[in-house]
Amino acid sequence: MLHRIHILGVPIDPVTEDEALHCIEGLLASGRANHVMTPNPEMLVKAHRDPYFRGVLGKTSLNVPDGIGLLWAAKFLGQRLPARVTGVDLMTRICGLASVGSVFFLGAAPGVAERTATALKARFPALQIAGTYAGTPSLAEEGQIIDRINASGARVLFVAFGSPVQDLWIDWVLQRLTTVRVAMGVGGAFDFLAGVQVRAPEWMRRSGFEWLWRLTKEPRRFKRIWRAVIVFPWFVLMARLSGRRQDVASQM
Repeated sequence: MLHRIHILGVPIDPVTEDEALHCIEGLLASGRANHVMTPNPEMLVKAHRDPYFRGVLGKTSLNVPDGIGLLWAAKFLGQRLPARVTGVDLMTRICGLASVGSVFFLGAAPGVAERTATALKARFPALQIAGTYAGTPSLAEEGQIIDRINASGARVLFVAFGSPVQDLWIDWVLQRLTTVRVAMGVGGAFDFLAGVQVRAPEWMRRSGFEWLWRLTKEPRRFKRIWRAVIVFPWFVLMARLSGRRQDVASQM
């Protein structure tokens, strides 16, 4: 795998979906718990403002670029990301791996994790479902959720608590998950796979207008979309200008 690039101080792995999947196969065989994250522009804005969240992003085993804005930002900053790797697509392909072992689905609204597991089992009959549970990231539930996952023997854990909570939760509990080898926050992936939400058409996802689809379907996401399509480009522009100023200063 190529060396990580950095956007707004956050490491991103320059991988295609196939390369990310190959990396995850290695993590499954690693003998330790690994945290996989799917950074997007909104998450990088959060990390820019929150040193703790930035630290979590900095110690993962894999950060795949889930957002067309990251590809643009990398190019604008003189770097390169070969492809967008969406969390929902990567999650789906992980479930199709022969080496995946058993999978636990945690989060989303009651019943959605079960429907997600059923949909993926229909697509991949060999998939072993370790367990499903809606749960919450609250401290009151933490102990029993960890016990439930450990008792299930799950090797892969998908968490749909929403960003950034899901990844902060994974980082907090990861070393207490005795059988898990890959834990990944997946945001709204359960909703898409369970049929609760409809994904944007392929052309919108490829052209970078998925945010417009999400806004029309979920107007309450306005603030999140504003951060992704307005605030993130502004931060990237400032980072480029700052880099130029530093280059000039070093030549004086």
